[in-house]
Amino acid sequence: MKPLVAIVGRPNVGKSTLFNRLVGRRVALVQDEPGVTRDRHYADAEWEGRHFTFIDTGGFVPGDEDQLLRQVREQAQLAVDECDVIVFVTDARAGLTAADEAVANYLRKSGKPVVLAANKLDNTSGQMQALAGEFYRLGLGDVQALSAEHGLGMQELFDSVVARLPPKEEGEDAEAPPDDGIIRLAIIGRPNVGKSTLVNAILKEKRVVASEVAGTTRDPVDSELTYKDRKLLLTDTAGIRRKKSIAQRVEQFSVVAALKVMERSDVAVLLMDATEPAVDQDAKLAGLAEERGRALVIVVNKWDLVGADQRRQETYRESLKHSLKFVGYAPILFTSALTGSKVEKVVDVATELADQFRFRAPTPQLNRLLDHMVDNHPAPIVRGKPLRMYYIAQVAAAPPTFTITVNHPDGVPDMYKRYITNQLRKTFDLRVPIRLIFKGRPGQAKREARKRPQRQGKR
Repeated sequence: MKPLVAIVGRPNVGKSTLFNRLVGRRVALVQDEPGVTRDRHYADAEWEGRHFTFIDTGGFVPGDEDQLLRQVREQAQLAVDECDVIVFVTDARAGLTAADEAVANYLRKSGKPVVLAANKLDNTSGQMQALAGEFYRLGLGDVQALSAEHGLGMQELFDSVVARLPPKEEGEDAEAPPDDGIIRLAIIGRPNVGKSTLVNAILKEKRVVASEVAGTTRDPVDSELTYKDRKLLLTDTAGIRRKKSIAQRVEQFSVVAALKVMERSDVAVLLMDATEPAVDQDAKLAGLAEERGRALVIVVNKWDLVGADQRRQETYRESLKHSLKFVGYAPILFTSALTGSKVEKVVDVATELADQFRFRAPTPQLNRLLDHMVDNHPAPIVRGKPLRMYYIAQVAAAPPTFTITVNHPDGVPDMYKRYITNQLRKTFDLRVPIRLIFKGRPGQAKREARKRPQRQGKR
């Protein structure tokens, strides 16, 4: 599991702007208004050979009794509880506030390494540095002066974060789970959708506690199973471990727990409740499986409570495919974990997906397919010249990853990427994530560099 770095601070200090800047793309919603970020966002980053995951949190308002703000605060507390390093963001232009001091007191009690970031400093003049200096009074060590909006001070911030990360563990950066013949299934989903009941139904024994009370399962639980001569490891993910800082409240669902389990799994089994439509949390979990490159099977549980016929099932399926179209390749199954209906089908499909997850295609067949694709759907014009595709090879499995040699690696349109991906799925019957890497021919960069002076001379 990659180390986790939580970005916390009171509302409207620029946490989401900093998050987007650090991960290099617009992930979190940014608006000049307090409280826009209510949930947590996750994105990977890399600096000086260390890979880690940033967590963007909502505004931290200690002691606020408003129900929504209290939930936002709990989300931030949960991120702090699970992370390895904290980036505490303050607004240097506004100066040190009582809310900053309250947050600092909480972070100090957490015992976690803290990087204090004084944001909204639009230049590095002595006057601006003086504004940042006020925050030394918090007693959290050095203060990193920066501007997330303008990208100032990012290198120094990254250096400070990496310096506080725990020692690197073996296999920490591994994208794929170990290939030891064991199929690892992560059972994920919102509270009370029947995850533990499904595990018990698959195992045909009461291995984990199942209850109608949301959050019954607190820690991920591993269960081994031999199914049709295949060894499986089922992990029932859960709500966060109960912490003193959250008193007796339990988070609705721990995305961090799901992240940890997914990173060592082959297949994510996303369980949904048939009595409720797909919600944002379901989409978020499906998106995490896609981002992590994990095979995904969507299981609609409690279908016995709906009492629906085949027509209703197909309507439900189409609705799901529309709302989760970014994982449209994922199989959708309808089950009842309580009655055991179609439970074995879940394992059968997950096992098939695990094999596809580690699929390897013969290179000659791949290149025949590439020729066929180009003949039937010619590549578009890029920078005034036809996009030429010379060669394709599979460079990795888990998930299947293909490198395509082209004349303009940065110019392949998204539409054509989707066309290639769909043809690979159709040809090899793949219902798992597929990764495409486009690269130029050997020596192409040098050849283009030699041509530039000639072109400039002709102008």
